[in-house]
Amino acid sequence: MPREAPYLAVADVLRARILAGEWEIGERLPSRARLAVEYGVGRNVIQRAMDRLITEGLLEGRAGSGTYVRTPRERLRLVRSRHRERREGSLPWQDRKERGRADAWDSHSQVRVPAPEPIAERLGIGSGDLCVSTHYEFLADGQPVQLSESWEPMAITDGTPIVLPEMGPLAGKGVVERMRSIGVVISTVVEMPRPARATQVQANLLGIGVGDLVLQIERTIFDTDGRPVETADMVIPDMRREVVYEFGVDRP
Repeated sequence: MPREAPYLAVADVLRARILAGEWEIGERLPSRARLAVEYGVGRNVIQRAMDRLITEGLLEGRAGSGTYVRTPRERLRLVRSRHRERREGSLPWQDRKERGRADAWDSHSQVRVPAPEPIAERLGIGSGDLCVSTHYEFLADGQPVQLSESWEPMAITDGTPIVLPEMGPLAGKGVVERMRSIGVVISTVVEMPRPARATQVQANLLGIGVGDLVLQIERTIFDTDGRPVETADMVIPDMRREVVYEFGVDRP
């Protein structure tokens, strides 16, 4: 059988010691050099073990100071579902109160923004074609929990009352209802989640550390003709939210 990587074994021992309360919340751990001697491994092994526990939310690194036991943070549940309404007879895992849904947000839209090549490819338009770009910062219980950058082709919405997602008669109603109002019927939503590390800008907006684990979701919405009508990049801090996908089953 393959042998467990040394840093994983060290991480397991450190995790057990932290959870047992050997170091109190806010207390600094011994230096990497001291731990390396204690466990008979190199400092790089200790650093990788600490990095793993930082990702898990047990530790936090403070520049020029050391590594400290972190105050535990509850991870809010966010359900990604095709069903917006809660139904009777919820699934067992839904018995726990869902508090991950954002209850407030800030947004800023720009019109006539040339589509960068990757965005243009996702929208099936030419590079540089004009779009409306909207940046969102979502809050739950007053805490930043999600960022999003949305792009909509102006060829679809220009000259209509819904050109700005957060202004006009359908402000804040979402892509499906807004598009329906101008005769565009949505049929499909495609999401591609992938893990990533927070950039400096993302960390500043979300109140997390640079390099902290985040979930990036690339979403594209299509109409009944298979035409992309909106694409967005969402960033969710892993330490604050657990993302659950719910799928309905078609009945015969």
